[in-house]
This record gives sequence, structure tokens and C-alpha cells, in this order.
Amino acid sequence: MALKLPMFLHHFSALIIFLAILPFSQPFDYKDALSKSILYFESQRSGHLPDNQRATWRYDSGLSDGLEQGVDLIGGYYDAGDNVKFGLPMAFTVTMLSWSVIEYGGQIHSAGEYQHALEAIKWGTDYFIKAHTHPNVLWAQVGSGFSDHMCWQRPEDMTTSRRAYKVDKKHPGSDLAGETAAAMAAASIVFKTTNPPYSRLLLKHAEQLFKFADKYRGRYDYSLDVKHGYYPSFSGYLDELLWAAMWLYRATENYHYFNYAIEKAAIHGGTTWYSKEFTWDVKHPGLQILASTLKYTETHKTFKKYRSKGEIFICACLNKNKNETLNVHRTPGGLVWVRKWNNMNYVVNAAFLLAVYSDHLQATNQTIDCDGVIVGPYDLLNFSKSQLDYILGSNPMGMSYLVGYGPKYPTRVHHRGASIVSYRKHNRSIECTEGYEKWFKNKGPNPNVIVGALVGGPDKMDQFRDERGHYRQTEACTYNTAPLVGILAKFYGMQEDIATANAP
Repeated sequence: MALKLPMFLHHFSALIIFLAILPFSQPFDYKDALSKSILYFESQRSGHLPDNQRATWRYDSGLSDGLEQGVDLIGGYYDAGDNVKFGLPMAFTVTMLSWSVIEYGGQIHSAGEYQHALEAIKWGTDYFIKAHTHPNVLWAQVGSGFSDHMCWQRPEDMTTSRRAYKVDKKHPGSDLAGETAAAMAAASIVFKTTNPPYSRLLLKHAEQLFKFADKYRGRYDYSLDVKHGYYPSFSGYLDELLWAAMWLYRATENYHYFNYAIEKAAIHGGTTWYSKEFTWDVKHPGLQILASTLKYTETHKTFKKYRSKGEIFICACLNKNKNETLNVHRTPGGLVWVRKWNNMNYVVNAAFLLAVYSDHLQATNQTIDCDGVIVGPYDLLNFSKSQLDYILGSNPMGMSYLVGYGPKYPTRVHHRGASIVSYRKHNRSIECTEGYEKWFKNKGPNPNVIVGALVGGPDKMDQFRDERGHYRQTEACTYNTAPLVGILAKFYGMQEDIATANAP
């Protein structure tokens, strides 16, 4: 339950606490890390690369995507270290990157990275517009994870299948369509003032996609005519329907979406399900925190239930629930630990949600009751900062898990393009098995530094193996870096506030 905070503690409380804890922690250059994180998305681009491309080791790729099916699917992002364009994680990436800009756009602008952030979002939404070819058709994926993983090639050299797969009325994908609707609704907020016509276009697509997702229900991975195994929607699609409705309400303030979130709250799991993880698949904590911060929801009984469930997640991250099974595990070094495959995704999503909710508590003059333990906005900020600083180097390995940041970081990232000599330097095609023999098995560092990539991270004992074949730890994903942008912007802004406060 949220409790009121005495007014004298409300003003500048987060800044005061940050000032208090900063001297006892290793100083980090959050602005530099923020710039590098936004740059990362240029390394993941598919399609015709623009003249202002800064990740210059990359070149044009995927230029025939959709050709076989008679649709233009050039563009978008590769999700991680392979060359497939998976719609669900790409959409979640854009949602989280947009949310980062919505919450911390001022700080991103102050760092000189606002235009780059908008370009990163638009690279994704331009692709979604292409992929949404009919109100009830959404192209879900280009390429096959199974055939792609048989080869180790740069995206510029791909010889594997580029077949495209779609969801439609007969083959529904409510989770994919719902997440894409959320992404386009969130992005419409970002572009509302800088590009109003584009914002309206995104909103039109978002509303159509939500209607399609809700009317023709089903899991996308059950509908695609491709082997399962990559990004299956284990949590189902009901969470994405609520998530999309809430983003559409935030973008439009249309009470149709407000009422949907109320009417479907229990049966869709929004007020009845609790999760200790927020990911591209499981949206419950995210939608519960988002619901808690929406306009005109403070006193509504259903939204109080959303908030109650969301605060269980907050308390879990802080290890304040009396029932230990509800709490999130930590490594000995203090990192959130959920599972051994790409654990950093769970870390940054939790840190982002707690930073956003800390702002909400401060703005509304509230605290949280975690089973009798009262926690305030500074406690949430301290958690987010501890996870961020661990990522940047305050950890038992003494290394940064953000590639290109700091004196020590992963150099053998599990990434096809980064691990093979740049196409611009060596434009002879690298064949399928040649890539494995010559480049994947190479024990040396990658020839290209994929700056801003956040790798999967250490194991539950804080140990990390910088080996290309150890993909659970060394592969990076777009949906890792997207929420990290918001966290870095938040703490960069606080660093700037401190510098201003200390100026003569």
C-alpha cells in the first residue's frame, strides 16, 4: 500500500540521498555510457544504412527481405547476435526505448543524444509500418532461427532463408500484435511534438493492431509456419492486451482503453497475477507499474489493485517481502538473478521499473509498505543505482558488461557481424561454414567492437567467461540496452543536478 511521505522529506529527497551514497560508490560516467548505449542500435540495423551511420563497420543487409512474399520488409533490427528479425522482441525493444525517452527525454537531450534516440525508435517504427500491411495482417518474422543458426555469417553475407512469416485472422498473434500496438502507441507520444503527422500515423496503426489483437486471439508462436523454439510466448497474450490498452490510454486519454483495463483487469491477469520478472514475454510487472502512474487512476479501486500487485514486485526486488519465495534472488555481489540465459535483461528491466516508480512516489509524496517495512523513493533509486553500477564495473569481476565502456569489457561477444572482419574492409562473401571455422572458433577478440551492447552477464556466483561460444553470458540483445538507456539518462540527470548544486 502506498503511504504519504511527510512534505519536508518530499522536496529534493532523491537528490539528497544520491549525494549521500555517491561518495561511497565507484564514480561512473553515465553520460558516456548513455551515448554508447544509444549508438548500439546502429550496429543492429537491417536494410539500407543511412549516410550518417556511425557504426561504420556495418553495411547494407537484408535487402530482399519480403521479396518472396511480395511485401517490402527491408529495415528493422536484428535482435541479438544472429540475423533473424523477430517481431516480438523488436517491438518490446521499441516500447522500452520509447518509455525511456518519455520518462527521461530531458536528460537525454541534455546529454546531446535526443536526436539519436529518436532515430533509433523511428528505425523500428518505420519497419512496423511496413510490416502492418492490412488492419488484420502483421508480418511477424523474417528468417528462421534454425536455419540461421546453422551458419556463422555477417548480415551482409546471408545465404540462409529470408522467408517472411505473418499473423492474420486465421493465424492470430495477439501477443505480437499487442506488443507492436504498445510500441507504436508509446512511440506516438515521443513524436507528438517533434513530428505530429508521424505521431498520428503511429497511433492509427497502434489502434488497428490493438483491435486486431483483441478480436482475433491466439499465440503468435502457435500460428507461424516455422519451427518453434525462438521467443515462444509462454505467458500467453492476455498481458500484452492489457499492456497495449494502457499505452493507448496514455497516448490518447481515450476512456475506451481506460475502461478496457478496468473490465479485463482480473480475467487478463493484471490484478490477479504476480511475477518476479518483466521481459519481452512477461509484461505483468511493467503493466502494473504503468497502470499505477497513469492519469486519473489514483483513487480508482481497480487501479489500486494494479498498484498493489506492482508494489509486490517492487518489494521483491528490494527483498522486503516476508515470504522469501516472493523475493528476487541476488548474486553474492548483489546483482538480481533470475536465470542463467541473458540474466541482464531481468536486471535492467527491474532497475528501470524501480527508477520510474521512484519518480512517481516522489511526485505524489508517497512511500510503500512492504510487509510492515516502509520504503521510500530513495530506496528504489538506491536499488536501481546498485544494479547500474554493477553493470558498469562495480562487481566482483571488476569489469563492465556494457561493451566499449570502461577499461575492461567483453571482447568476444557472441555476435556474427562483430566477430567477423567488417564488410567494408573485406567485401568477399564469408560462406556459411567458413564463418564457423575461421571466425567463430577464433580465440582472439572480435575485430569489431559492438559499442553499447549489454551482454547476458555473469552467472549466479558473479563469474563471467568471455568466450564467444558461451552465448548465455556473451550474447547481447536490443531489449537489454533499451531500458538501460532510461536508467543511464536518469542517473546522468542526477549527476548534472549535483554538479549544478555544487557549482560556486
